[in-house]
Amino acid sequence: MISAEGPVRVAFFIFVGALLYRGSMLELLTSEEMGEADRLAISGGVPGLSLMEAAGRAVADEVSARFPDAREVAVLCGPGNNGGDGFVAARHLLDKGYAVRLGFKGDPGCLPVDAAAMVKRWSGAVEPLTASLLSHAELVVDALFGAGLARPIEGDYATLIEAVNASGPPVIAVDVPSGIDGTTGAVRGIAVRATATVTFFRLKPGHLLLPGRELCGETCVADIGIPASVLDVVKPKTFANDPALWLRHFPWPKPEGYKYARGHAVVVSGPAFSTGAARLGATAALRIGAGLVTVASPRDAVEVNASHLTAIMVRPVDDANELATLLADERKNAVLIGPGVGVGERTKAMVRAALASSAAIVLDADAITSFADDTDELFAAIRARKAPVALTPHDGEFGRLFGARGEGGKVAATRDAASRSGAIVLLKGSDTVVASPDGRASINATSSPWLATAGTGDVLAGLVLGLLAERMDPFEAVSAAAWMHGRAAQLFGPGLVAEDLPKLLPAVLQELARPGKKWQENSIWRRLNARE
Repeated sequence: MISAEGPVRVAFFIFVGALLYRGSMLELLTSEEMGEADRLAISGGVPGLSLMEAAGRAVADEVSARFPDAREVAVLCGPGNNGGDGFVAARHLLDKGYAVRLGFKGDPGCLPVDAAAMVKRWSGAVEPLTASLLSHAELVVDALFGAGLARPIEGDYATLIEAVNASGPPVIAVDVPSGIDGTTGAVRGIAVRATATVTFFRLKPGHLLLPGRELCGETCVADIGIPASVLDVVKPKTFANDPALWLRHFPWPKPEGYKYARGHAVVVSGPAFSTGAARLGATAALRIGAGLVTVASPRDAVEVNASHLTAIMVRPVDDANELATLLADERKNAVLIGPGVGVGERTKAMVRAALASSAAIVLDADAITSFADDTDELFAAIRARKAPVALTPHDGEFGRLFGARGEGGKVAATRDAASRSGAIVLLKGSDTVVASPDGRASINATSSPWLATAGTGDVLAGLVLGLLAERMDPFEAVSAAAWMHGRAAQLFGPGLVAEDLPKLLPAVLQELARPGKKWQENSIWRRLNARE
């Protein structure tokens, strides 16, 4: 029997890599949008049978590329078009010389038309869909349920999936691992843990959102003949957070530039016993490219802040009036409030003063929590201003402002929050989502478990601040900050602490600036049968 250890280990390494730079592959399609893309392709003259044939062949090709020496393959086919893809894959695997055992439950006559046609093209035996199929299998093709699964998996299917997960052979999933909601990444009852997943035309959000992402293995995107022009009609607004999304907007320094043209960022510091968070944010803002950075410090904390900072300036600011005076100089064009400042009326007053200025604003941590009982006031002030506001909450802070997330998933919740607040909202996590009030959203896939340590969120807020100070377009700026934050963590690896992240930014910037980008090499997904 083939061991799954190697492929699984490779898949884990790929998870912590960066998304492949493919400008034409950024769009993420919900299950409904993918269905519309299929319908548009068919109505435009691409036969549905051709799409299914190409999909099944791509799965078989992936199996043979990964496991050329395997002998017996178990193909598990479900009651919909995903099962039809499985019948096609089984036929091609048989042609490639594999011993194929195909399992199916139900009446083939009840299948969708194209899937039923593919059943008739299958010349082999059809066995009951039970765990006995796995007894000698060296690998498994999961074609039970696709991205559009609408209800929890129960009964015999759940029992079978339990057996697949316990059996040991590597698993190639068709579209998504069965049990994963392609739109939200949620597990519906139980889900297959795949070694690799072959999906079609475009990724779905569930390939990048947790827990779906960790169950997909390496996700391969196959071109099955759907023309890219269907996207002009579908008009997706969710994207993979990849440099192709924002790199053309990145504010690279110009030869004729000077520091004042690169923006002046301000970070509001906490009291003397709580200054480190502000310094982390300020250092990140300077490192990402802001021309000048000032820490607005309470007088009792000026000495401690000044003793730790060199290129970053320190100005005494005790209250909202003094902050308003500082920001009256419009050259100070971006301000961060939240890290270490404390929760309460003083912080709320500071936020009000900042919102009354012309500066771009990043609200993080304590600034968010301070408005938990006054969200209407905060959102009204944000919507009334011209300059952008970014909110950078973790799950707990998000809940305090926007309430519990509904069943629509992380993207829908973040998008709704951006619409309600008028701000760019970054909801942190290993699958960080950024959403704009105009409906655009990005899902980040650069991350590291080592980011779960004190201060890394302060660095992220500082990166957002620096890019806004440099006048980068807000949605792209916040998305870029999230990506670069995760990429820096990947480059460092185990043992990361927050102070390490700004030191890794030059390496990230160098990767982005030069040809042959290393971040292209380690991808959580790759493209099959590319048609340029």
